[in-house]
Amino acid sequence: MTTASQTNIATLKDVLGQTFRLYVQTHGYHWNVEGPNFRQLHVLFEAQYQNLWGALDEIAERIRIQGAYAPGTVAGLMAHAESEDTPAQSAEDMLTKLVAGHEALAVTLRDAIGIAGEAGDEVSAGILTDRLEWHEKELWMMKSSLR
Repeated sequence: MTTASQTNIATLKDVLGQTFRLYVQTHGYHWNVEGPNFRQLHVLFEAQYQNLWGALDEIAERIRIQGAYAPGTVAGLMAHAESEDTPAQSAEDMLTKLVAGHEALAVTLRDAIGIAGEAGDEVSAGILTDRLEWHEKELWMMKSSLR
């Protein structure tokens, strides 16, 4: 396996871990959001966590296709992501923390797209580009809600 392929796999694992972390965070916010925007945020968080859940399988399968094992435990996934510092205390705090999570993942995705291209893995680059497009749209919606 080439160095470019190994770097590609490592980056895909980082995308997987960060996506898992954001999935858990978003699902928890869906369960616990309160306030005057409850309904709107409850629905938004549900749509987001469902999308993130679906992305996990697609990313893990790309890792397997590349000839490596995908992390299969919570600890293994979280080894590729930063943990949340403190729980959100309000709906606005939830949105702010999700914006930060999506922005961090967008940075990782941009890097991963370039790395996949360098490794000749156009399929992963395409999947990652689609993921980046989705995160950017969610960021726009959440940032607009915070204004």
